[in-house]
Amino acid sequence: MSPLFYLFSALALFGGLGVVTFRNPVSAAFAMVVSFLGLAALFIQLDAFLVGVLQILVYAGAIMVLFIFIIMLLNVPEEEKKRFPLVSAVGAGGVALVLVGLIGMVLSKSKIGIATIPELAASDGSTDVHRIGELLFGTYWFPVQVVGILLLVSTVGVVVLSKKELK
Repeated sequence: MSPLFYLFSALALFGGLGVVTFRNPVSAAFAMVVSFLGLAALFIQLDAFLVGVLQILVYAGAIMVLFIFIIMLLNVPEEEKKRFPLVSAVGAGGVALVLVGLIGMVLSKSKIGIATIPELAASDGSTDVHRIGELLFGTYWFPVQVVGILLLVSTVGVVVLSKKELK
């Protein structure tokens, strides 16, 4: 594998770690942007250019701007430092080890593995853009509409909840 794969993977992982470790919500949101950019670069390396560009435009762009706007609108304070009991840390480590073991089992039994890249173009010559469009607007049109309505309702709910009552 190329050194860029390791670089972008590390970027995505460190961004994800920043999301869960930073106490300031704005810093955590910016760490999530870094993670999204690392993922987009990995998608582009896999020749999934559309998915990579959509990752940057939709997630790193629009959704993160919305998250940061909501965080600043609600004026979320910085979280206080909490002590975690040893049982929680050991349990989390155990769950992480089980997850890594399961991923290893799946990869060892699969024919693809980590080193090979699946082909995105179908045998009929259609591109990934065409196939994604067919799935979104053909097979999965109803779930896409439900997700759109849920996003609209959640945005309206945040605006309603953030309004302060006048006394």
